[in-house]
Amino acid sequence: MSDQQNLLAEQRRALILDEVRRRGGVRVNELTRRLNVSDMTVRRDLDALARQGVVEKVHGGAVPVVETSTHEPGFEAKSELELGAKEEIARTAARMVAPGTAIALSGGTTTFALAAHLLDVPDLTVVTNSVRVADVFHAARRPDASGESRAGAPTVVLTGGVRTPSDALVGPVADQAIRALHFDVLFLGVHGISVEAGLSTPNLAEAETNRRLVRSARRVVVLADHTKWGTVGLSSFARLEEVDTLVTDAGLSARTRAEMAEHLPGLVVAGDPEPGRGDLG
Repeated sequence: MSDQQNLLAEQRRALILDEVRRRGGVRVNELTRRLNVSDMTVRRDLDALARQGVVEKVHGGAVPVVETSTHEPGFEAKSELELGAKEEIARTAARMVAPGTAIALSGGTTTFALAAHLLDVPDLTVVTNSVRVADVFHAARRPDASGESRAGAPTVVLTGGVRTPSDALVGPVADQAIRALHFDVLFLGVHGISVEAGLSTPNLAEAETNRRLVRSARRVVVLADHTKWGTVGLSSFARLEEVDTLVTDAGLSARTRAEMAEHLPGLVVAGDPEPGRGDLG
């Protein structure tokens, strides 16, 4: 029963966030009528969204949090947000990876979650510009108590570059390294995603590095929880049409799913019937 209640709460909050962003603000009494729930339930939902930093509570309702397009939260701050959704997305994305393939993981907290789920996929070659992601794989390669390295452990290629607040390596050194590589699938984390701006980030250097990653990939899979929809960073680096698959979570409203489906070749919602391992290999 608890899991069902949590799911319903996530769905309500996704609808509320969608309404706040679309209209620029909502009132509690409007939400109680639309969602057919109590005043107290709506206020708890708004409290939860305010703690996530995506809405600001005002007298009688809530408005969107206004962030500058150059604001870039650090890795630790982002890692505390939407933990359940990121874990679901990571589990779903991991099933898309075939043994023995060459993949790339960009910086981000969702790609970091994905890395942990790929440790048991044998013989991967992993290209990443994320210090955090590289650490996950490097730890798995350390010799065990017998002094033996784990069979089938991934080969990791970490690009150089300048470190961003989200622990991604970007800039000319990273771009040059990526330009010479080619991989089967890119798993890409994003700061924001929208129809108009496509994929975007507040960091100009990271935008260029992400462009290089997209160009070097045979297939592009974006990992983005529902809160990323409608967020626009300073610099766009890819159109939605350049994405092969978006993996998101069940918090995305039906209306937004339909809007995304018009622009994306593939939309996978974590928790829906999942693709088998190697579907993108």
